[in-house]
Amino acid sequence: MTRNQRNPRNANGSRRRSLRRWLRSLGRPCWICREFGRPGEIDYSLPARHPMAFEMDELVPVSLGGDPLDPSNVDATHRACNEWRSNMTVEQVRAIARDARSGKRAKPRVPSAASRDWRRPL
Repeated sequence: MTRNQRNPRNANGSRRRSLRRWLRSLGRPCWICREFGRPGEIDYSLPARHPMAFEMDELVPVSLGGDPLDPSNVDATHRACNEWRSNMTVEQVRAIARDARSGKRAKPRVPSAASRDWRRPL
């Protein structure tokens, strides 16, 4: 089995990169931050490894059968928010956000962008 067969995100790299460029061009805020009532602004100039950098997130995770090449299945997120979400469904994220806004649950902690100098490459 080749790598492309194991990970559907790699099956059509050209189409995936094109979808990523399209989503980046929209300049959308982080959908996860917006669910928690934060502005969610993304600095699209940040390097890819920065926790607050842009990432393309599948709304229906690939692990749950989502299509990684469907424009209606992707939205913009911060890298840290996307890592926090893991493979939760949109409904699970909304439920956590609703509980956090109402005070039933503490707001999830997102890693600090100040933990190191992210302008320097590793």
